[in-house]
Amino acid sequence: MAVVAPPAVVANVTYNLAQDFSGQNFFNGWDFYGSWDNLTLSNVEWVDQPTALADNLAYINPAGNAILRVDNATTLADKGPDTRRNTVRITTKDSYDLGSLWVFDATHVPFGCTVWPAFWTKGPVWPDNGEIDILEAVNLMDHNQMAIHTTDGCMTSNAIQQTGMMGAADCASNSGCTVEEVKPASYGAALNAANGGVWATKFDIDGIAIWFWSRADVPAELTGADKVVDISKWGTPSAAFPVTPLCDVTKFFTPQQLVIDIALCGVWAGPTGNYQQTCPGVCDVSGAGSPKFDQAWFEIQYVRAYTTGVVPTPTPSASSVVASATVTSPAQGTGSSQSGSQGGSSSSGTVGSGRRGASAGAVAVVLSMIAGMLLAVST
Repeated sequence: MAVVAPPAVVANVTYNLAQDFSGQNFFNGWDFYGSWDNLTLSNVEWVDQPTALADNLAYINPAGNAILRVDNATTLADKGPDTRRNTVRITTKDSYDLGSLWVFDATHVPFGCTVWPAFWTKGPVWPDNGEIDILEAVNLMDHNQMAIHTTDGCMTSNAIQQTGMMGAADCASNSGCTVEEVKPASYGAALNAANGGVWATKFDIDGIAIWFWSRADVPAELTGADKVVDISKWGTPSAAFPVTPLCDVTKFFTPQQLVIDIALCGVWAGPTGNYQQTCPGVCDVSGAGSPKFDQAWFEIQYVRAYTTGVVPTPTPSASSVVASATVTSPAQGTGSSQSGSQGGSSSSGTVGSGRRGASAGAVAVVLSMIAGMLLAVST
């Protein structure tokens, strides 16, 4: 079947600032997971907020930036698959509807053997309500991988205008629809040496698009306190998932929560075939925390949410989502009670893992992902 090339997902539209997570108030508006990783079976305990603050796994540094990190001070005994190192996963209390733009500015991103960081979004149930993987990689990969996860019926194609390299085309596959970042310094040591970068994600009626800029190339309106941004100036996105005859993405996504987490090993970073792509030996979080996890931390200048409409007042119920509003405050708890936690991911798996949406009892589903990820990570 011939596919007509759709336009790039770049509209001449402005977005107005709705929420700004930064400075001393960064952690206001986030829930800490507070449980072991029952979603992607990584070897971590995503601690609750009191523990994270007490153990300096989450704090604001003297520069006013938010730090989220893995515990590198503890020596862990080897308990096999039950070995779990403390780290952090946070999820916004609010959800964001179509007509949203999210901007993530990080000066340092976790990396290293065993390490699996992600900035991603999810709906309440995975994969029914969709997942967007904005920043995600594992071990010593040298590039970011972007992805979306959906139920059956959504495909992407090479006809789409984007600067990244398309990978898997079926958004319901284990890896989701994946796009490899080809710009330099998008992950790992090179990204951090460049003082990090900025990722912007459009979630709108004409589709989803993700832009990435290394620090030296960040648009001026994202480096200051501008309350209005015009994405028409940004050019072709790194990854695009527009509404096309192959997939009306608006029908596969409900309002999304933002998630930042650091996993270790698990169904993407951990399998030997994946791990040995960039690291020697086997994935293991036991033993001394330093120097192994000395680079396993986020330093975040801000996370901002914008809307195309009038900036709304958050409502007390997730059921009352207004089409023109971006922010909805759900009445739900944290962590282990969230069924769509990683949607199938945060992360994606294949570099876009479909890990997040898995539930605690879905071990068989998680294991079935591994074969798909092994193929994807080697491409």
